Amino acid sequence: MRKLAIALAITLTLSGTVVANESTTGGLKGFEVSQQFQGQGMQRIVQEMVAPPSFPIHDQVVTENKIVQVKLVIEEKEVEISPGVFMWQMTFNGTSPGPMIVAHVGDYIELTLVNPTSNTLLHNIDLHAFTGAMGGGALTEVPPGQEVTVRFKATKAGTFVYHCAPGGAMIPWHVVSGMNGAITILPKDGLKDGDGNQITYDKAFYVGGQDFYIPKDDKGNYKRYPSPVVGMADTLQAMKTLIPTHLPFNGVMNAMTGANALKSKVGETILIVHSQANRQAYPHLIGGHGDYVWETGSFNDAPNTNLETWSIAAGAAGAAIYTFKQPGTYAYVSHNLIEAILMGSVLHIQVDGKWNNDLQEQLIAPRPIQ
Repeated sequence: MRKLAIALAITLTLSGTVVANESTTGGLKGFEVSQQFQGQGMQRIVQEMVAPPSFPIHDQVVTENKIVQVKLVIEEKEVEISPGVFMWQMTFNGTSPGPMIVAHVGDYIELTLVNPTSNTLLHNIDLHAFTGAMGGGALTEVPPGQEVTVRFKATKAGTFVYHCAPGGAMIPWHVVSGMNGAITILPKDGLKDGDGNQITYDKAFYVGGQDFYIPKDDKGNYKRYPSPVVGMADTLQAMKTLIPTHLPFNGVMNAMTGANALKSKVGETILIVHSQANRQAYPHLIGGHGDYVWETGSFNDAPNTNLETWSIAAGAAGAAIYTFKQPGTYAYVSHNLIEAILMGSVLHIQVDGKWNNDLQEQLIAPRPIQ
């Protein structure tokens, strides 16, 4: 009987490694597993990760659930966030924020987190869309030179932040070093207004607000460090002031302005998902509105309508829909205008099309006072 119990408790892989039976492993250490994976037989897709502000290719409405396979590679890298200003960013897939992940309610996300040997620190991932203690952080701790894979079920519709959370002071340090991103879980039948009518979009953009705290020397010059760890103590001291030095959208100052402006056209409906991993923001589209806004990101709730400005809470992601009616360059800002104009919380959307004088028209050009 003892031999039979041992035989039932373990299986051998082809390599000869002893692996515990799935009935007792896979969950959080110290807790008995009561239910196993229910998604056998589901179609698998590999979601190709793309850099922000882009979304990965996805369907807005689906009839069948699936297993979405995602791979995030951690990269510790020095970034020039403004001319002559350098910082060590900790990133998912090399960008700050990390790439958008998209799935639907009822899908399973299989996420592989890779920490290459070129890195120096232990990392993990806490996904706010994850159901369970620590948001997956306890199941994904991975040192340099290793990778880990977890699976979780998308149970809530909405937009959610993800970030690194390795414990203690490391949590805020990693997050404000750019190690955050967002995941969107769509309802299977798509987005709806308060009356249950379908809302669709032509394009989706992803904005990740960052708060950076770059230490300065005695002369007021920004410091530069040879590695993340060397600058950690100074950075923590700067963080304790709660006064950021830079507040860029998507990792560097002016990442989406001028020649890098986002593109749209009159008549197009856009979805903007905006995440704020550590600090609040107040989005405002100058010359436009939030036709539909999910401030807290919950797609199960009716959206607010026709907002001029809305709030994205610290540690949250929200979503807004707008259909462009006029061409021109639109500024999307955090409407603390000090943060927008002086500290980087701004992006541009270049909209092509024909002008509508019925909506807006200059009647008299500037001239001497009559």
